[in-house]
Amino acid sequence: MITVHHLENSRSQRILWLLEELELPYRVQRYERDSRTMLAPPELRRVHPLGKSPVIDDNGLVVAESGAIVEYLVEKTGRLGPPSDRCGRLNYRMFLHYAEGSLMPPLLALLVVRRLGLLGLPARKPLLKMFGRHLEYLDQELSGRPWFAGEELTGADIMMSFPLEAARDRAGLTSEYRNIW
Repeated sequence: MITVHHLENSRSQRILWLLEELELPYRVQRYERDSRTMLAPPELRRVHPLGKSPVIDDNGLVVAESGAIVEYLVEKTGRLGPPSDRCGRLNYRMFLHYAEGSLMPPLLALLVVRRLGLLGLPARKPLLKMFGRHLEYLDQELSGRPWFAGEELTGADIMMSFPLEAARDRAGLTSEYRNIW
């Protein structure tokens, strides 16, 4: 059975969604963040040296990093992978990596700046502009199809869910992007 090492308010929520979609049996090992630092507890280092989440343990095989876990589970089941057409496969691959490689860094910076309050105000405007460019791009991408890689839900959509939910729920960025929200 797969064990998901789940840190509250973390990227591991998308792994839980993927496991549900794939109808794979799993159990959840929950961890709470330190209320002062918001960091993961030291116990997660016993699972993986980085002490981060998500991490899964599939009968002794430990897999870390959201994208790697998504690719592993999609390959394991043969479901929710890339579409068969070339354009869909390219979109799948791109959005699978874009979620963490391009979309999360400015969002994370925005969230940190937001926590800084008045100290972060000078950085907020350029970060909002940068992140707005990403939202415009994604809104345009979804204007011609229902999912990031094509006509059906894939692992790429599940990867994209976390940064978009965080943008909406934690950064309050929802207004004009009707194809995203």
